Amino acid sequence: MLSGALVVSAPGKVILHGEHAVVHGKVALAVALNLRTFLRLQPHSNGKVSLNLPNIGAKQTWDVANLQLLDTSFLEQGDVPAPTTEQVEKLKEVAGIPKNCTSPEHLAVLAFLYLYLAICRKQRSLLSLDITVWSELPPGAGLGSSAAYSVCLAAALLTTCEDISNPLKDGDSVSRWPEEDLELINQWAFCGERVIHGNPSGVDNAISTWGGALRYQQGKISSLNRPLTLQILLTNTKVPRSTKALVAGVRKRLIKFPEIVAPLLTSIDAISRECEHVLAEMAAAPALEQYLVLEELIDMNQHHLNALGVGHASLDQLCQVTAAHGLHSKLTGAGGGGCGITLLRPDLERAEVEAAKQALIGCRFDCWETSIGGPGVSVHLASSLHGPICQALGGL
Repeated sequence: MLSGALVVSAPGKVILHGEHAVVHGKVALAVALNLRTFLRLQPHSNGKVSLNLPNIGAKQTWDVANLQLLDTSFLEQGDVPAPTTEQVEKLKEVAGIPKNCTSPEHLAVLAFLYLYLAICRKQRSLLSLDITVWSELPPGAGLGSSAAYSVCLAAALLTTCEDISNPLKDGDSVSRWPEEDLELINQWAFCGERVIHGNPSGVDNAISTWGGALRYQQGKISSLNRPLTLQILLTNTKVPRSTKALVAGVRKRLIKFPEIVAPLLTSIDAISRECEHVLAEMAAAPALEQYLVLEELIDMNQHHLNALGVGHASLDQLCQVTAAHGLHSKLTGAGGGGCGITLLRPDLERAEVEAAKQALIGCRFDCWETSIGGPGVSVHLASSLHGPICQALGGL
């Protein structure tokens, strides 16, 4: 077992193209978002396991001896047991969580308990640990925050229990696990996602594990080869929306106007495929002309999404504000509010980007300048992390 602190991080995700069309069997492209979730795990010998989630002001501590007495035989089904509804209900009893409770805090605690008990059950005795998880990702914004949380937990617990090795070598400030270890991390993270969401697609945990860009179609997930890292603005309109209602609205419009909406979905599919083709070309030698093509694809997809009925006045405002500064934006995810992405070409003047950010903040939106297509789950040398992260993790 580890003696010192282990620090891991995992990215969020955005849908680049294909939202809503993917529900109808079309291609979607998901990319890693370099707003990351960080986890610090500190082994102890105090007989307690504690989980601290400063973003939502939650902290919970259990006596390891009490957890050891629990009947966890319901977890002993295969190497990576997929949680059933019955198991989740049983876990709620163990955690003292009301049956119908679906608050983010309770679901986060539930996912932790599931992964802790299931991964550590092979140890002679459960481990005393202090775990703090802090995220740059806003929760509930469709940016894969729960998947990044589950990936961090899976990676840290598997490493601590020595199911996988710590890849960080002397002299490294950051490192990543080999492919077979990432497979195991992803499998366990998917279990955490199932505890939280019931029946997730697996895209969010896959992008958080491997990073880069993924293609998703009809349940099949594949990595894009050598994806490029692109600079973007990510804007959260902070307008709440129901993904379920928006998906149902598109389906209703498809049934009402099949000859209009079906070609829109086919066209969005073609946009996703063209983007995939352009990104593959850019991996070899990115040129400004290709960035201009990406901007055209963004504009066309945004118009298509509006035609499907998933736009919103706040997203129109976002697109208009960025267009006034020569930038191109689209919604990402369910639409109806939520978040949008704006591509930042490498030839842009710094002052123009800053002016666009200030204008978006002036609309009372949250705005981040970040990147997409970066690395997946990683392990860090604690002393290499910058101040705000160290502070959020309780000092390192």
